[in-house]
Amino acid sequence: MSLDVSLNGEEVRTRCVHCDGQGYYSDHSIYSANITHNLNKMAEAAGIYQHLWRPDEIGLTKASELIAPLERGLALLKSDERRFREFDASNGWGRWEHLVSFVEEYLNACKENPDATVRVSR
Repeated sequence: MSLDVSLNGEEVRTRCVHCDGQGYYSDHSIYSANITHNLNKMAEAAGIYQHLWRPDEIGLTKASELIAPLERGLALLKSDERRFREFDASNGWGRWEHLVSFVEEYLNACKENPDATVRVSR
């Protein structure tokens, strides 16, 4: 099981290739990433579980709303590696460095695309 996150731009009107009709809308995907659910407890300990796995439940819809919480969570993860290593999955599928890398990349994407819409699939 895993978490899929994406940042999407405005919906764009496209023409249906099958019937040449108008009216089909789709999100323009700007960024997407995936990470194992094995890291959810580590994310929770860093204070960013809700922001990553359940942004809709705390009213977050735009990338700009994730920037400050992800910065704080990332700083905490990096400041106490030893503590967070205790959450490493014993099977190797979900380690501290995986979450740090995931958050760094997601945070950068949020900064580059602050108006993007946040989508998650868990």
